[in-house]
Formats: sequence, C-alpha cells, structure tokens
Amino acid sequence: MYTGPTEADAAQQVKVIEDLISQKVDVIAVAPNDPAALTPVLKKAKEQGIKVMDWDTPADQSVVELSVHQIDDDAYGRHIAKTLVEKMGTDKGEIAILTGGLSAANLNAWIDAAKKELQENYPNIKLVTDKIATDEKQQVAYQKTLDLIKSYPNLKGIMAFSTPAPLGAAQAIQEKGLQDKIAVVGTALPKDSKPFLEDGSLDVAILWEPNKLGYLTVALAKDLAEGKTPKNGQNVENVGTIEVREDGKTVIMGPPTDFTAENAGNYDF
Repeated sequence: MYTGPTEADAAQQVKVIEDLISQKVDVIAVAPNDPAALTPVLKKAKEQGIKVMDWDTPADQSVVELSVHQIDDDAYGRHIAKTLVEKMGTDKGEIAILTGGLSAANLNAWIDAAKKELQENYPNIKLVTDKIATDEKQQVAYQKTLDLIKSYPNLKGIMAFSTPAPLGAAQAIQEKGLQDKIAVVGTALPKDSKPFLEDGSLDVAILWEPNKLGYLTVALAKDLAEGKTPKNGQNVENVGTIEVREDGKTVIMGPPTDFTAENAGNYDF
C-alpha cells in the first residue's frame, strides 16, 4: 500500500504513520519531509514490532533497519557540479544554487558534495549567494531565477536541486533567451525536462530511474517482512546489482542517469 499526505508537511506525515501503526502493518518505508519530526512516531512503530525503513530521503538512522538510497550522495553531488562546469565551458565564473526546502536531508547532502567538488577542483568558480529555497515549486524557482539574473548580470551557471527547481530555472532562462549565456543542470525528470533540454535552457537533467527505486524499496520491504536482509552485490530483479554498505543497513541502488536532449524521449517518467 502506498500512502502519503497531499502536501509536503511533516505533521501530516506523522498522522499517516500513526494510521499505519494502528493498521498493524509489517513494514513501514518512509521518505521523510523533516527527519527529526518523524523520529518519535517511527520509534513507536518500532516498539510495536513494525520494521522501519527509509527510502529516497534518510530518516533518523537509529530507528531504521534499512536505508535505501537512489545513489551515493557524495558521488551524485560531485557529478552534478562537474557537469555544470562542463556545460558552462569554463572553470571560472559566478554560479548559484537553488534547492527545494532548506531542511531536506537528501538535497543538503548533494549540495554539500557539489560544493566540496567545486572547492577542491574548481577554485575559480564563485557561489554568488547561499543556497536559495524554492519550496518544491517550479513557479518559485522561476521567480528566484529571474531575480538572480537581474542581481548577477555575470551569472554563468545554476545548479538546481529538487525535481521542480531545474524546470523553473530553465523557464526563466528560456524566457530571457539566455540559453548560451547561463548553463543550468539539475535533478529533474526526463519527461518534464524534454522541452527545456531541446531548446537548451536546461543543459542536463541528472536523476535516477524512480520506478526502479520504488520497485527496489518494495522488494526489500517484502524481504524484510520475511526476515531476509540484503547483501552487497545482490542482483534485484528489474533493478540490477545493488551495493550494501559495511553497516549492513545502507543500500545504494546505483549510479545516476544523465538525461539530455538526445535521450530524454526514451523514458516514460
């Protein structure tokens, strides 16, 4: 069963989990909006014998038995930064970072890794401002990008984290006709990205295949309910080979996928 609140709201997520506890489910796999806010209710689930997993976004690691990650956070963030520099065509200049919500653990991990990559290997790239929240809304990302273009006339690149943010940024670039002046890369879905990729306002969308992540989470939850734990190098049907870290808890699905103008049409999500 898949369920969740209609808004990205931690209090509503807690309520949904309370309902699942009262239904006495075997396993709860959660993607938390605010990890700390869910810890008490997840502890309650655990105390009642329910197995707890997180997927997509990490929860408090002391309460989960498995933590399913799409990709290695560090490698992913670094890949996004490297791709931006490549698409800018220069390793110097001003860039900005857009994000979804400021407390999303997964987005923050990717941004930290991207910043590390820039600091270590591209010292002449300058971040014009701290990461900018867009509240998981394309319209907000669009508006914030218009503001950035106005405030920083020499801006050369934008990294956008959260699936709506790259689309909003690309929309602003498209509207202003700045495809050749400002590079945009980010974590967007290929279907949504296609029109922006085709006209060059979005250079690359970098993500994973979410259908595989959903499949992997359900497969591992079923195993967990049956008392089985995943092994490093295990082949999961419809997903491929997974990596299980030494802690026996952290599962990495695999490397990210680059969606471009050439291949975006091949994907149905």
